Amino acid sequence: MGAKADAKEEQVDFYEFRGRRDSHVDPVVEDLAEAVIGAAIEVHRELGPGLSELNYRKALCREFDLRGIPHRYEVPVPIMYKGLSVGDGRIDLLVGEKLIIGLKAVETISPVHRAQALTYLRVTKLQLALVINFNVSVLKDGIKRVIKTI
Repeated sequence: MGAKADAKEEQVDFYEFRGRRDSHVDPVVEDLAEAVIGAAIEVHRELGPGLSELNYRKALCREFDLRGIPHRYEVPVPIMYKGLSVGDGRIDLLVGEKLIIGLKAVETISPVHRAQALTYLRVTKLQLALVINFNVSVLKDGIKRVIKTI
């Protein structure tokens, strides 16, 4: 990463973005994240912005298949409240059973999108989620890392 990217990292809050070098995330999960980002860039390069999340999910799953990246989509997650199951949430994509992917096709990633990713990290006891917004001109501007720090 260049100096400009390093400066950007210092300006964001603790769960929005941390570079690989200081994330304290398992290196295997980081490798999965790199593979996912590469696949997402390819999908975005081919399709561009402006489509639905469903289109991007199907294309990304196809790209994962082509690259041999293990994944499941619309993965149910039990939601418990004080010992009672109150229903299921759904993870857009679960990669290698270790990395949560939240897909978006919105104007901008909002705090609630990050909070949702953090909630799924907490209930699954995983470390890292990527929120990927395909509705951007350059995909790197639409990728946010969410790390469970506690």
